[in-house]
Amino acid sequence: MTGARILVIDDETAIRRLLKISLTAEGYTLLETSGGQEGLVIASTQRPDLIILDLGLPDIDGLTVLKRLREWSTTPVIVLTVQDCDIDKVALLDAGADDYLTKPFSVPELSARIRVALRHTQPSEMQAVFQSGHLEIDLSARAVSVSGKPVKLTATEYEILRLLVRYAGKVVTQGHLLKEIWGPHASEQTQYLRVYIGQLRKKLERNPSRPELILTEPGVGYRLIVIGR
Repeated sequence: MTGARILVIDDETAIRRLLKISLTAEGYTLLETSGGQEGLVIASTQRPDLIILDLGLPDIDGLTVLKRLREWSTTPVIVLTVQDCDIDKVALLDAGADDYLTKPFSVPELSARIRVALRHTQPSEMQAVFQSGHLEIDLSARAVSVSGKPVKLTATEYEILRLLVRYAGKVVTQGHLLKEIWGPHASEQTQYLRVYIGQLRKKLERNPSRPELILTEPGVGYRLIVIGR
């Protein structure tokens, strides 16, 4: 989405300067502020296409900003955090964040996350065929192939994969996967998930011990990577 407007809410001048230089070079328009209160005002009046939100703000914390945003806005939000706690990451996703990056971060990775988040906001029909590297999934036929060869999945394996495809490029929390696949009472049964993710990797990855497609976000969930062909 070239020309998209991105609001950066971060009190670090160096971070805002870095993002302004790098993201404007990619064709984005940057709005910026150092405070959460002003960020909420800009978000409501300027209507950016995406928000990059730092958690450690001087006036109100980023999680509060996120929760207030989600009371009225569905704008994609990528959170920047210096915290590397799994519980905090899950809380961010549950509160409505679309993705997160731990500081320090690389600009190319942030750019990739931005492209994914913006794609999910575009009004387009769901693609019947999903492709990532050597993996191809025909969602209409419920058919999966690796390097052109059909792969047989169990019903549960397919449902997990389908859910990952739905949020391709984004983190899907363990709790969300468990709830969607096994129901609301299975939120603590993470061992089920580990077993099935392991089985999927054996069937889909070139090297299951070094996965390229289904990546683990430790303590948080899983992310299906979109690889160009």
